[in-house]
Amino acid sequence: MKAIICTKYGPPEVLRLSEVEKPTPNDNEMLIKVHATTVHVGDTKIRRFEPGLGPVRDFFFKPIMRIIIGFTGPRKKTLGMELAGEIEAIGKNVTLFKAGDQVFASTEFRFGAYAEYCCLPENGIITIKPKNMTFEEAAPVSNGGLTALNNLRKANIKKGQKVLIYGASGSIGTYAVQLARYFGAEVTGVCSTANLDMVKSLGANKLIDYTKEDFTKSSDNYDIIFDTVGKIAYSKRKKSLTNTGVYISALAMTGNTKLRVNDLIFLKELCETGKLRSVIDKCYSLDQIVEAHRYVDKGHKKGNVVVTVTN
Repeated sequence: MKAIICTKYGPPEVLRLSEVEKPTPNDNEMLIKVHATTVHVGDTKIRRFEPGLGPVRDFFFKPIMRIIIGFTGPRKKTLGMELAGEIEAIGKNVTLFKAGDQVFASTEFRFGAYAEYCCLPENGIITIKPKNMTFEEAAPVSNGGLTALNNLRKANIKKGQKVLIYGASGSIGTYAVQLARYFGAEVTGVCSTANLDMVKSLGANKLIDYTKEDFTKSSDNYDIIFDTVGKIAYSKRKKSLTNTGVYISALAMTGNTKLRVNDLIFLKELCETGKLRSVIDKCYSLDQIVEAHRYVDKGHKKGNVVVTVTN
């Protein structure tokens, strides 16, 4: 089968398309034919070996990252943490799924989504794909959507609260805007000029163009500030919070969040009722993975960058 192999850390060019052995599922696993995967910031950080948590935290976290992921290169050579596809075969102990089921899943640190086939355990973060979504639309929900949901729940979001989403036009941000509105919050989205209309279309009540305005200099206060990109300076985090307000960063939860399949099922239901959708910026083929990583490295993607693996 075709797969993208990463043998060392570095620029996008360290990724190469190769022929590798097709995996065989264990007794508790399913063999999934991958139709779509994604390139998100987490993938590029692993490829570059840059945690992106800030200079001080990166210094302490890198040794741990080497132990978990690999010393000179990723221990698991095929990256990719989000996928949507079709189950081709199941192990003898699998009871929740059957061959032919269309599914979407987060592979977490098993990786493996940058390939034509991937094996995942039955008890993994996997469920039936939303029936109204394409494979390309479903794939990013399994990680970006889950991350947004987990952060907002950690902040104990409530109806009527004022919530600011910083980085509202990214993968996590676009899901966070929609979810915060679903939970009944008044949402302010912070993004660049080019993305204001898109963020508004997702349900943001108010918009702030960060290229023209510093939200911390406004008199507005928020119950939750959700920094989806980890770029709000420490000195500014409390200035715009209410007395009981909560600042939360998606980066602070990296590697420290237990994903739950019930949450993925919850997001599936929101997708099927039209309350949650995926924003797709660009779509690449598997043999264009280097170009896809180059684009994400620029830091200006809108929503999600998707890779079609097989049609």
